[in-house]
Amino acid sequence: MENKLAIIAIVINKCEEEVVEKVNGYLHEYRDIIVGRMGIPYAERQISLISVMVDGPEDRINSLSGKLGMVPLVSVKTAYSNTKK
Repeated sequence: MENKLAIIAIVINKCEEEVVEKVNGYLHEYRDIIVGRMGIPYAERQISLISVMVDGPEDRINSLSGKLGMVPLVSVKTAYSNTKK
């Protein structure tokens, strides 16, 4: 299966420790497809914004996005690149 490039945008509303630990756990579990990540805490609104660049099979990317999206207080969107190797 061909690898895809994508960016996963994650918004964590009300950064509770349990939620943050779950998100970080999933990111650690899928570290083999993560190229880089950037997190920005936005204290004024009590949220965190995380962007994660991934390079891997589409089913693995979708699996990560799906697991993240099922975490309470977390919103996720994935954008795929049209770039091919």
